[in-house]
Amino acid sequence: MDANQQTRANPYGMDEDCRNCPALCETRTQVVHGYGDVGADFLFVGERPTARADEVGVPFLVEDSERSDEDGTSLRRMLERLGLCDATSPADRPELENVYLTNLTRCRDPDRKPTDGEIGNCEPYLNAEIRMINPEIIVPVGERALAEIGVEYTTTPVEELALESDHATTIRGRGFELVPMVEPREQTDAQTQAWLEHFVELMASDYRQTKGRQKR
Repeated sequence: MDANQQTRANPYGMDEDCRNCPALCETRTQVVHGYGDVGADFLFVGERPTARADEVGVPFLVEDSERSDEDGTSLRRMLERLGLCDATSPADRPELENVYLTNLTRCRDPDRKPTDGEIGNCEPYLNAEIRMINPEIIVPVGERALAEIGVEYTTTPVEELALESDHATTIRGRGFELVPMVEPREQTDAQTQAWLEHFVELMASDYRQTKGRQKR
C-alpha cells in the first residue's frame, strides 16, 4: 500500500465505502481515515471521529465555537503550540508537520461510542497505518485508545494502564513509545501544561534512538 503524500487526507487510499459495520453505515456522513504526514514520527490515535470530523473527513476536528481558550483546548491548538501545525492553515485542512492523526474507528454514531466489535472491524486499518508510518511515538488520546493501544502494542500489563496517572508520561511500547493524553476538551489547564511540557522535553531528546529503552 503506497502513500500519496500529495494529499494529507487518507493518503493510503483506504476504502472510503467500507461497510464492515452496518449500523454505523446508517449513521455516518463518511468514513474518516487517517490524515497527515505519512513520514511522521508522532501518531495520535483517538477513539472515534468527532462530529466535525464526520462532516469534513479529518480526524479530531472540532467546531469553531469549541476552539476558544475560555472553553478549553483542542488537539489542533496543542499542536500549534508545539510547532507541529501551521496556525494560519485552514481550520478544516490543518497543515501538519511530522504528525499523523487517526482513530480506532472510522465511522461515527452521534448517540453512542463504538462497540468492541466495531473497534475490532477497524483494527486492520489502524494496524496498517502503524505499520506503514512506523512512528517513533504513539499518543493514545482518551481512555479507550490507551486501553486498545496499550494491550496490543506495549508490554505493560493492562491492569497497570490508567489514563489519569499515565497522562503526560512515557510508556515503553513494542518498537516505539506511548505518551498518553486525556481528551483535550476534558483536560484541566494543569493537565494541558503538563502534557505540553513533557512532549517538548521529549521532542528535544534523541527520541529516534530510544526504541527499546525501558521507561517504566
